Amino acid sequence: MLWQEEENREEFQVPEDVVDLHFDIRCRELPVDHIHDLASALEEALPWLAEEAELGIHEIHLAGSQNGWERPEAGSGQRLILSRRTKLVIRTPRHRVDQLQQEIADLQLEIDDCLMVVGKAKIKPLSTQSTLYARHVALEEDEIDDENKFLERMAEELAGRGIQIKKALCGKSGEILTPEGSIPTRSVMLADLAPADAVALQEQGLGPYRNLGCGIFLPMKGIKKVEED
Repeated sequence: MLWQEEENREEFQVPEDVVDLHFDIRCRELPVDHIHDLASALEEALPWLAEEAELGIHEIHLAGSQNGWERPEAGSGQRLILSRRTKLVIRTPRHRVDQLQQEIADLQLEIDDCLMVVGKAKIKPLSTQSTLYARHVALEEDEIDDENKFLERMAEELAGRGIQIKKALCGKSGEILTPEGSIPTRSVMLADLAPADAVALQEQGLGPYRNLGCGIFLPMKGIKKVEED
């Protein structure tokens, strides 16, 4: 007989080897396609960021619609109007936290022609939530029009790390714009993850371009249509 009890999520302790830093920012607006310029500005100011494989720069993301406003589409050339609650979030190894907080404090970044002033940060541990979502995961060329190939590759890669995938759902296709050309991406949701697997996936991410917001997984409170985000 094979009998596997479900792991008790409440007893699992998040190791905090990797954490999210949520920085206050003063910034009125940003281009919708800001992530490349944001990453370049941060790496110019702090060159060591590019050396950390586990470090990821979150795309600054606003709700799809609010008070009659709708988020512009990528590639539209429009801008996001930020609120005072908007944060710059960087996922970083714990041993880099103090250095990052010290070196980024009061940093002024030019992103396109928008000024961002970075303030203090709060440390937030990764989540044991069983449902995770990534807004962008980089696609290989033969996966752009075939989401099954993407899912198969993703499942195979994660299985090689010992991360078991039970439920996966693809969402919107997208792109990250860079001076070298666009990077095709797709959003993806994974559900029913064991706590240890959920944390490992957030720590390690999936695929390349972590500095451009790709392969960074976020917790969700439940399953919903990823096409809506």
